[in-house]
Amino acid sequence: MAAVVRKGDPEAGALFIKLNHFTVGCEVFSGVTGPDGGAAWLRATGQAPVQEKDADAYLARQLKYDSDLWIIEIEDPRNVFKFDEPVVSA
Repeated sequence: MAAVVRKGDPEAGALFIKLNHFTVGCEVFSGVTGPDGGAAWLRATGQAPVQEKDADAYLARQLKYDSDLWIIEIEDPRNVFKFDEPVVSA
């Protein structure tokens, strides 16, 4: 299941994806430009899943910087979701 949790500006808002693994925790990814200049995803909350309240707090902080941002939440209890673009770490 996936849902648009927050709609931002269709032309200027940053995109964040929250993967909710439920008992394992959540991961937040931010759309970025990769090292090769193509689209990529940044592990915004680090390498390991965090508690959902921490993922939500991170997104709330980002909203203070960019009121145009988009948030999509994907429920992934079996940890099977894979991005088409590369995932990079900070």
